[in-house]
Amino acid sequence: MNSRLTKECPRTAKFAGQFYPGNKNDLKKQLIQLFEQAKTLTNYPDINNNLQAIIVPHAGYVFSGSVAAAGISQISEDTFYKRVFVLASSHRYSFNGAAVYCSGNYLTPLGEIPVDTKLCADLVKSADLFIEHSEAHDNEHSIEVQLPFIQHKLGEGILLVPIILGTQQPEICKKIANSLKKWFTPENLWIISSDFSHYPDYNNAINVDELTANAICSNEPQKLLTVLKDNKNLKIDKLATSLCGWTSVLTLLYMTENQDFDYKKIFYQNSGDAKLYGAKDRVVGYWSIAVNRKTGKFRISHKEKEELIDKARKSINVFVKNGSEGKIIPAIGAGILNEVMGVFVSIYVKNKLRGCIGGFAKKKTLNEMVQEMAVSASHDRRFDPIKPNELDKMELEISVLSPLKKIDSVNEIELGKHGIYIKQGNNSGTFLPQVAVKTGWDLEEFLGHCSRDKAGIGWGGWKNAEVYVYEAIVFRG
Repeated sequence: MNSRLTKECPRTAKFAGQFYPGNKNDLKKQLIQLFEQAKTLTNYPDINNNLQAIIVPHAGYVFSGSVAAAGISQISEDTFYKRVFVLASSHRYSFNGAAVYCSGNYLTPLGEIPVDTKLCADLVKSADLFIEHSEAHDNEHSIEVQLPFIQHKLGEGILLVPIILGTQQPEICKKIANSLKKWFTPENLWIISSDFSHYPDYNNAINVDELTANAICSNEPQKLLTVLKDNKNLKIDKLATSLCGWTSVLTLLYMTENQDFDYKKIFYQNSGDAKLYGAKDRVVGYWSIAVNRKTGKFRISHKEKEELIDKARKSINVFVKNGSEGKIIPAIGAGILNEVMGVFVSIYVKNKLRGCIGGFAKKKTLNEMVQEMAVSASHDRRFDPIKPNELDKMELEISVLSPLKKIDSVNEIELGKHGIYIKQGNNSGTFLPQVAVKTGWDLEEFLGHCSRDKAGIGWGGWKNAEVYVYEAIVFRG
């Protein structure tokens, strides 16, 4: 367990036995059924390895569980997330800002899910809009019901950041989004908790929920606000709201507008589709929507990632056991491994970094680069070399790099998305995209540390150097 976390005041499972089974075994059984059901109903649309956020419902599992499972199923098996942010809108309290839980961890029948209490406390210190409000969390179901899905899909090892919005003001949502945006990066997954229409009849729900989902997928905050107003003006009988968590979804849109993100509708149902309780005269609507980062021209399939991890591991094993590099294993097939492409290989043992070596390819293929960089990382001079008895304990992280792009202004750099390469004469240095996220550096610190610590040209040396950006596809195994 992370030493930063406290168990002084865990948030217990208040809605177990109501929204979902309170018994661990029964809950596991239902989750398995829901994920299988979602697979049958949706055929699991193509999973994108650049998943950044998911909008999913928070009703009782008998009503919205299949839709939630379809959304959570978009999480790739080989994508690593350090944290899961769950953003929800309060059903019971109104307050000017966002409540974060700083007191301890969240509990479900499946066990404890650790909260990044340090980050939560830092949020409270950083802006007046973020407050400690334990009651808002204690009496709110819309975060809790997401957690068993997350635990079932991601297992242990991730940190939770639970945030409840109490505001009803779009301008406050925008300010909250601006404060949270620094963590809207590939390292962190965002779950946006919201149901759609409340309580029209079955057919009206389908129609109004489609309008709302299309507005969300436009990635335009003002369009969502306009459609929500238009929906209200339709005077649909018994329609109380067309998006109960609209402030959370709006906050998401403020983080993604004018950025390279694709919104994709995954699956829709409403409570009228529930087999046992599906009355159709008064329903609640549910959509799952995935938000994916747009990538450049290069993509790596699951099999290619497995091949790269396997070859890196074999190369390290041969070197550590024999003291010499083995022969390069040819690439399987004619895919991206045969292209000239840069790569970094990082080695972790018991979650501690033990080596990180890479480079920008000039003539060598990705297949050649990953095997050579893996060997170099195993005896990175900054760390103790990997020993034979540690080979089975290694976790590898591979970052495949897009081609370098020279920029005219450092304002083009997006922290968390772009790695940087700084070059002045014979001096050069680079930081991978994930470095800014893991350190919490702002742009000036990102550039300054790279310029001074990597390129060796001083803290402000980047101002008179060539600066390039690149993106990375990062995966572990």
